[in-house]
Amino acid sequence: MPDFPLDLIVDILLRLPVKPLLRFRCVSKPFCALIDSPDFVKSHLKRSTQTRNHLTLILWDYDNRVSSSVNFDSLDNAVELDNPLGSSYWPTRIVGSCDGLIGLRNRGDGILAIWYPSTRRCQELPYTKTDYPVYAKHEMYGFGNDSIIDDYKMVRVQFFQIGTDDFVSSVKVYSMKSNSWRKIRDFPYYLYYGQGCAVLVGSALHWVVCRLPSDTAKFVAALDLTTEDYRVVLQPEFSDNAFDMNVAELGGCLCILCDYDQVRVDVWVMKDCGVKESWSKLFSVAQPEAIRSFDSLIPVAYSKSGSKVLLLQDNTKLVWYDLEHKTIKKIKTHGITDGFELFVCVESLVPLNV
Repeated sequence: MPDFPLDLIVDILLRLPVKPLLRFRCVSKPFCALIDSPDFVKSHLKRSTQTRNHLTLILWDYDNRVSSSVNFDSLDNAVELDNPLGSSYWPTRIVGSCDGLIGLRNRGDGILAIWYPSTRRCQELPYTKTDYPVYAKHEMYGFGNDSIIDDYKMVRVQFFQIGTDDFVSSVKVYSMKSNSWRKIRDFPYYLYYGQGCAVLVGSALHWVVCRLPSDTAKFVAALDLTTEDYRVVLQPEFSDNAFDMNVAELGGCLCILCDYDQVRVDVWVMKDCGVKESWSKLFSVAQPEAIRSFDSLIPVAYSKSGSKVLLLQDNTKLVWYDLEHKTIKKIKTHGITDGFELFVCVESLVPLNV
């Protein structure tokens, strides 16, 4: 180890991206031990998340065959990525992103995997069978971290509709630590949308649901990855309920998106998890005042200064929304395809040790 104070060395290394850190592991055994240590891995991830450094946007097109990455700092070019599951036949879909790891699923053959874009490593998960002898009407997934035992988990929820207005479900959880699946209590609500990827906030996965297939009343349900219990998220008091509901994550907080078709989108943020009184309306984007026309808007991330929010418009383009001036600025990103899902991925040293 160089003859410098250890605290200074650690402080310098914590500021670096993942790729040079992986190279520096080869400098010496002490360097390797330091960079691989759990404390350093957690500190590096925490700093990157808090400062919004080393962020990459993963764009997955609707054919689920071509993916690309965009550097968050520049947002200028999309760089094509190889399909980590190596399939040109079965469409691949992202089912969640957490701490630099990304959950994947092949639609046709059902292969599930965890992908580490920083090192391009990909590990397939063991197969788990369907509990019912009929094809699932709906299927949804989620991926996140159980912070208490520091374990990464993937969740698969399958719905089987019975008759016109009843259903049963089957929920299984994969643990990276044990490299195995196990069944947990059935999902008590019905997925409102036909297929859904959960929104991860903290250690809980969130979906828009209803109580029965015929219900039009929608609400947000969560699955706590630590306790593996379900809960209903208390909603703000809306003055007008004539909207389509969606959920998102922004700055570590849960968002409810209220889409008043062809009129505006309101973005509500829950600043304290589980506290109804902490809901506040962060901003609204109206047509045609802010944007001439749009079908959907999804918040992606705050700018480094916190004064702007990056939005995904119509799943085809990125725009900045200025919170103070309430204005929109278009972003020109070369190489992106029309029609894609977007996931924020922070570079991390979290080991893919399945």
